[in-house]
Amino acid sequence: MEQRAQTDALFEWAYTTKENKNIDDSITYILNTVQKSGCKGFHDDEIFGMAVHYYDEDNIEVGKPINARITVNHIVELTEEEKEQARKDAIEKVHNEAYNKMRQPTKKAKKIALTIQPSLFD
Repeated sequence: MEQRAQTDALFEWAYTTKENKNIDDSITYILNTVQKSGCKGFHDDEIFGMAVHYYDEDNIEVGKPINARITVNHIVELTEEEKEQARKDAIEKVHNEAYNKMRQPTKKAKKIALTIQPSLFD
């Protein structure tokens, strides 16, 4: 949206000066529009177009806030350094979980400790 505002003076005016417009209502408008359409997937440009439409129109019905789960189908490419750091973090997490598990007494150990009887021959 910021890039569009830098290249389009009319949109910049709508984006920066309309006091009744904000990002939260923009997202609510998009979610309601997507839900009403019944479609399961949208191209990035379609969602961007809905956001621009929200800022362009003065009398637009935003709708009620929606609690939704959104899936974005973008592939994240990690650098070699990020992959190595993620690997180290995963190994450390597994190590810590195993260590904590070993330190916790098991139910079987508790039962054994409770069933030990004193010896008459000590």
